[in-house]
Amino acid sequence: MKLNRPERINGRVPVLSAADAVDYIPDEATLCVLGAGGGILEATTLISALAEKYKTCQTPRNLSLISPTGLGDRADRGISPLAQEGLVKWALCGHWGQSPRISDLAEQNKIAAYNYPQGVLTQTLRAAAAHQPGILSDIGIGTFVDPRQQGGKLNDVTTDDLIKLVEIDNKEYLYYKAIAPTIAFIRATTCDSEGYATFEDEVMYLDALVIAQAVHNHGGIVMMQVQKMVKKATLHPKAVRIPGYLVDIVVVDPDQTQLYGGAPVNRFISGDFVLDDSQQIALPLNQRKLVARRALFEMRKGAVGNVGVGIADGIGLVAREEGCADDFILTVETGPVGGITSQGIAFGANVNTRAIMDMATQFDFYHGGGLDVCYLSFAEVDSHGNVGVHKFNGKIMGTGGFIDISATSKKIIFCGTLTAGSLKTDVAEGKLNIVQEGRVKKFVSELSEITFSGKIALERGLEVRYITERAVFTLKEDGLHLVEIAPGVSLQDDILDKMDFAPVISPELKLMDERLFINTPMGFVLPDAAN
Repeated sequence: MKLNRPERINGRVPVLSAADAVDYIPDEATLCVLGAGGGILEATTLISALAEKYKTCQTPRNLSLISPTGLGDRADRGISPLAQEGLVKWALCGHWGQSPRISDLAEQNKIAAYNYPQGVLTQTLRAAAAHQPGILSDIGIGTFVDPRQQGGKLNDVTTDDLIKLVEIDNKEYLYYKAIAPTIAFIRATTCDSEGYATFEDEVMYLDALVIAQAVHNHGGIVMMQVQKMVKKATLHPKAVRIPGYLVDIVVVDPDQTQLYGGAPVNRFISGDFVLDDSQQIALPLNQRKLVARRALFEMRKGAVGNVGVGIADGIGLVAREEGCADDFILTVETGPVGGITSQGIAFGANVNTRAIMDMATQFDFYHGGGLDVCYLSFAEVDSHGNVGVHKFNGKIMGTGGFIDISATSKKIIFCGTLTAGSLKTDVAEGKLNIVQEGRVKKFVSELSEITFSGKIALERGLEVRYITERAVFTLKEDGLHLVEIAPGVSLQDDILDKMDFAPVISPELKLMDERLFINTPMGFVLPDAAN
């Protein structure tokens, strides 16, 4: 697809206002938007300009939207401004929940809606850049992206099949079709007059290069938002992440900030400064910390792990409090390696990070079985050990990297509370007290849609645990086994009666470690890998 675009003069990249830039987007274009939650690498000025143009002019129409990573604030930012009827007709996202107005359109059957695993989606963009038709992967087998289940379709008006089941050498794979984007919204910190771009103030790189290559190689238009421009060839070549020949339009926003609502740049988050241990704050002893503490017991010295967003994200802070954070490496799927994991909507905006990988490469490592352990939050668990996170209570959230991470990690630790909806607990005198029970049971008989397959995990020889504030379960061939309960709770009243199925009660059922429930450091010593 060859599109009309502004011409370069003497090699200089065209610099336009955001309003003028989006005039180059035609009807029926396929727009790929870079960015992650909390404003990370979000080209906000371009997104806002496109939303305003459509609101005013009702053009461009019927865009197809690709968003590999969940960007937004779980409200009105991110790609939520593009949730205008007629502007978007079709969307393929790795995560939906950060921009809920887009997911609202999908829930109302007003757009076709697909969900690829986040890592798979970024790798299909890499395939599109190479003019490959798609990728083969065993990631997603047995989950809702498997065409024997929902095939990644999120609503009733989504009918085209993008995912196929194939068999090679007696092994099943999923074939994920690569969708070639024709317009890119990407962001960097600085570019020179020819479009060569650096990311010095940014949190990470995500898949900026992959997206730019895919759009360029399909004759599309790469629009890049930056905070500032410098003279030609004045940027260090090793710092340049986007070569200028990939960039068609630059939009300069001098007010661009690293994250939503903060200072232009936090030098701890950009990696320029190191946060001293004395400046780090310990978590209060509540149900979130209880889960994180118990989850830490599953870590081993020298392990490489992943930590996901949600209740699991406190494990790094607990490890630092216990003095063992330097004995293992936690990664985030968007690229960070090591450091202190951030919490909230800007997940991945870590401090004291040891390295930043591009996202597609990070997922290569995950898909190949490189993770020793992962810590993921759950929404629902059923009697077969299946986990659901991508859709619940009628809301489309999407998988993010959940499927990519849980498919091959040697040990999988699911973290959450036993119930949800106004659950209140208290920790006192070494015991857990249920002050107010949650309204919603999270352990249900059977899931209607599966984000993690317990059956496939067992077939692959993976170790699976489910850790809550009051109980710990492990997955075996005959289902979930209850192996630990919190001191102070009733097995029948507080656990079994709050589940829709009966777990197998281990003959070795024991109390959770009493150190978890005392408001001082536990004195935890990380076991060796062999233990």
